[in-house]
Amino acid sequence: MIKQHYLKELSISGTQSKNNAANKKADVMKIQAWLNLFALAQPSNAVSIAVDGDFGPATEKAVKNFQKLKGLPQSGIVNAAVFSKLSEPMQNAFETKGKNAGLRNLVVEIANIHLSNNPYELVIQNKDNSGPWVRAYMDGHEGDAWFWCMGFVQAIVDQACSQLNKDFRALMPLTYSCDTVGSKGLEKKILSRYTTVRNNPSVAKPGDIFLLQKSPFDWTHTGIITAVDTDTFETIEGNTNMGGSRNGNAVLRRVRNFRLSKLDVFSIEPLL
Repeated sequence: MIKQHYLKELSISGTQSKNNAANKKADVMKIQAWLNLFALAQPSNAVSIAVDGDFGPATEKAVKNFQKLKGLPQSGIVNAAVFSKLSEPMQNAFETKGKNAGLRNLVVEIANIHLSNNPYELVIQNKDNSGPWVRAYMDGHEGDAWFWCMGFVQAIVDQACSQLNKDFRALMPLTYSCDTVGSKGLEKKILSRYTTVRNNPSVAKPGDIFLLQKSPFDWTHTGIITAVDTDTFETIEGNTNMGGSRNGNAVLRRVRNFRLSKLDVFSIEPLL
């Protein structure tokens, strides 16, 4: 894979514990972030904690609660094995091999694998678009300015391509910008405008990428098309919410009416 930053989110530099002088703030913040991500996926469990880098009594209790839920010794200490359990969803998402044949099928399958592992962003130090999942999709970047929908799309395409020994950069450059991908699609004549899609929905296929058009050369959101019907696309999108925002907080499955929205379609056909 080209996008390898996720590996840095799967480990800490050493064991972290309450009031330990050897604690590393960055590692403690990663632990606290993963505790919050677990809480988002399973909100009935008391593991949510402030992400402040301070491993005090509250973090220790949250760790003990997590360990109890996972059937681990309730030490309140986070070593490599405990952290591996905390970050297990990301390892599952990025390292589970797809079983389907063909790039299109793999793109859809891997998007579903990520979805099933509940990728969320966090608000850390009052900044949106933060946390392990955002950093994994955005190659280490996070914060208010780092909208991560294209980072998610490229991570999925990269993961599928790598399984077939292909390089997704033959299709589009590594970027976090919808505009860059849209412009490359026009240049390579593999971007179908929304008017074409409405007239002939068959130009859009599962595994392709939709780009929400604001104006002819300005696109504001993107996602993976997983199914095409007469009037709608089913999609899996990052950095969205139930309302379809381009700056939401999760990876979600959505239905979009391409007859009411300006959805251009970027084809992955050249990589097949």
